[in-house]
Amino acid sequence: MTRRNISEIELQIMWNRLLSVVEEQAQTLVRTAFSTSAREAGDISAGVFDLQGRMLAQAVTGTPGHINTMANSVGHFLEVFPVVQMKEGDIYVTNDPWKGTGHLYDLVVVTPAFMDGRIVALFACTSHLVDMGGIGQTPEGRQIWHEGLFIPLMRLARAGEMNEDLLNIMRANVREPVQVIGDVYALIACNDIGARRLLAMMREFALSDLDHLGGEIIDRSRRAMTEAIQKLPKGSWTSEMRVDGYEAPIDIVGRVTIGEDTIYVDFTGTSGMSSYAINCPICYTEAYTSFGVNCVVAPHVPNNAGSLAAVKVTAPPGTVLSAEYPAAVYARSTMGHLLPDVVYGCLDQAIPGRVPAEGTSNLWSLKLIAGHGLTGIGGKSGMPFMTMSFHSGGAGARPNQDGLSATPFPSGVRNVPVEATEAITPLVVWRKELRPDSGGAGRQRGGLGQIMEVGSREDAAFGLFASFERVKFPARGRHGGGPGATGSVRLASGKELGSKGLQVVPAGERIVVSMPGGGGMGPPEERDPAAIARDIRLSYISQDEAEKAYGVLATRAAE
Repeated sequence: MTRRNISEIELQIMWNRLLSVVEEQAQTLVRTAFSTSAREAGDISAGVFDLQGRMLAQAVTGTPGHINTMANSVGHFLEVFPVVQMKEGDIYVTNDPWKGTGHLYDLVVVTPAFMDGRIVALFACTSHLVDMGGIGQTPEGRQIWHEGLFIPLMRLARAGEMNEDLLNIMRANVREPVQVIGDVYALIACNDIGARRLLAMMREFALSDLDHLGGEIIDRSRRAMTEAIQKLPKGSWTSEMRVDGYEAPIDIVGRVTIGEDTIYVDFTGTSGMSSYAINCPICYTEAYTSFGVNCVVAPHVPNNAGSLAAVKVTAPPGTVLSAEYPAAVYARSTMGHLLPDVVYGCLDQAIPGRVPAEGTSNLWSLKLIAGHGLTGIGGKSGMPFMTMSFHSGGAGARPNQDGLSATPFPSGVRNVPVEATEAITPLVVWRKELRPDSGGAGRQRGGLGQIMEVGSREDAAFGLFASFERVKFPARGRHGGGPGATGSVRLASGKELGSKGLQVVPAGERIVVSMPGGGGMGPPEERDPAAIARDIRLSYISQDEAEKAYGVLATRAAE
């Protein structure tokens, strides 16, 4: 099989085919995963890379935090395992937060693809695991060693032989060994299917390598980003956001500079590292910052090494957005998911009318647990379990539309159906409904949060690992729009609980989680009376809130 030129039509066909390859790769992971985070929520990533470690294509299924950190992670693997040393049947793995996806609970798996005895590509995938040991899915850790089993860059399989020693170590260090090891094999299958489909494509199109195709994909994506950036005004803009933090509020300061062909984002001025696990390794900061920029500047350009190269992100080491080893980083998404909002505060000054208001942004996932020593002693602790259920408050209002309710942006993970949680635990979700009056008022209303009430079928306590933001400082509106409602965590009996760390729900009690709303866009007095009437009719806002937020318009709307 010899190398040949590729026509323009063939290039487009091959690009579309490559997208189908990586999407089937990702769907294999979703279909075979054991944990609800991958199977139900799609908290994964999958992609194909050239032999230089450059991401050529990524699956649509997945989250920006996984996808964009994975894009950098493969390069770290190549530094330890050069391509010339790779053998058929080799598989590599890590959960190193600084060389993977930002915390120990995500595994990155890399597999070389061989055709006729010669390596032609690399496949990578990631997934959030239900457990990795340590103190659990909580931001209460103080050092990386508290947070679970640290797996350096190493072989998961050598020439087709699984590293059973590593698998046994994992089984011995996690609370849910069946789910965790099941997900490991799902990750392996994911890359294996991707490789099979790629080889079939290469044989069909008589390709001996991906050099020309990969080079065209990356070069064209970079040129498309350059063209988009050249249409923007040049200069620098700064924005600040104060957020809850853990032991004290945290200030995130961003400066966006638009150059001729590159956008630079610098977080100098941001607060220093926390003593707790809300710190971000720089790889995660880069991932969500780049995603936020690309959503506004060039959402039509494919996300790969070419487009990612057009956004340069820096943060001073030792800040909460560039945590240094051995800082605790489990809840890095607590800060990382807020970064597009900071970037949009800058871009709104440069290109007004193109960015949304601030949203909940930070996920309000219910990470629920029961077990000896955490929620009870001996038999009193009930059935032990560890489960993760993704949920979200409201997104910010958009320039010409209301914000999306109970929708996770920027993570994009799917809400986990309550039935999935109830099927594998003794928990019961008694209530899951939109939260009235939580969206910020404005010409376009902010998205609504939601309220969830959870109890147990057993006469036993259970726990919530909380890592919530927007409890003290709400999502802000833009251009005169009002802030969204803040969130809260309490017992059904009325006792307020903390927004971070392990919150124990006593036997017989229920926990009520009220999620924040997104900020509004534009002056409330400019809202269409028909839209206000619809909000009242659907119980999105109460009559009292309508009168308070919209004044005489609400009275007319209700008539």
